[in-house]
Amino acid sequence: MLDVIAQKLRGGRKLVLLHGNADPDALGSAYAIYRAFPDVAVAAFGGLDRVSKVIASKLGFTVLESADLGDYDIIVAVDSSSHDQLGVDVSGREVIVIDHHSQSGDWEHCLCYIDEGKRSCAEMVFALLRSAGITVERDAALALGAGMLTDSGHFRFANTDLLRAFAELMEASGINMDEIMEMTDLEPDVSERISQLKGAQRLRFERVGEKIVAISLGSAHESAVCKAMLGIGADVAFVGSQRDERFRISARARQDLVREGFHLGRLFDEVGGETSNSGGGHAGAAGLTGVGDVEAMLNICLSKTMDFFRAAEGRGAKAPPAA
Repeated sequence: MLDVIAQKLRGGRKLVLLHGNADPDALGSAYAIYRAFPDVAVAAFGGLDRVSKVIASKLGFTVLESADLGDYDIIVAVDSSSHDQLGVDVSGREVIVIDHHSQSGDWEHCLCYIDEGKRSCAEMVFALLRSAGITVERDAALALGAGMLTDSGHFRFANTDLLRAFAELMEASGINMDEIMEMTDLEPDVSERISQLKGAQRLRFERVGEKIVAISLGSAHESAVCKAMLGIGADVAFVGSQRDERFRISARARQDLVREGFHLGRLFDEVGGETSNSGGGHAGAAGLTGVGDVEAMLNICLSKTMDFFRAAEGRGAKAPPAA
């Protein structure tokens, strides 16, 4: 599979698409492909997050905010589990997918390299480049390292595959740990801190036994607000925002719940399927986007999570919500 993908990437014009509010894992994966293969452009129709903007600036790299898909022979979707996350309709196009999330089924007819067991998309791109015999240049290695570091929670959620890939990346490229840390370590700005405080003000929670599920409304920095809610006592946190008729929800869960079988990505895939929206992600971190009322969607997520915990308490089950 890797050889087939590498061969495809060597020919034609390629556009690498990133999910909305693209994180360093998505950016680093795309940048490494951009440096390794000819005639590649990178676009993020939904923009970059704050850390990714800083990394792109340090690399001197411009990410397109829009593009005409008709100008390209191949679309490459990285770090995205569904069409909707890309912010553009790619149906009818030749699409290559490189991703590590629980899948929504959108990529059934695409050329895919998907492995939910990987902690980052960056390590998958690194494996692709090694398989193709391509030397990873220093700047590309820094970008990939930033993706591996941030998507594993600064190695808090790393597994042996990621740690091995990270060490091999450092050894092969000669980069140092402090260089990667300097690219990714940013103090929260005032807007992020205000979002966290407002999220706490608007917080509502329910409890099953010792498990606490919290929901909140925000307008920005949803993932940071989720993390703050976990920090003040929630076991699972959902934070949503509304922009006209569209909504976006981010969610986080404590890792001890993930080990017990709880899976946010599958829960969001289920909710997305039931409401004609798009959701997916990891067991402990996931997203849901689409059209509808965000408060109603948050209540659905809360209800399903509570149902899971009630069932788990009742029978001691360790199965995740049905996909």
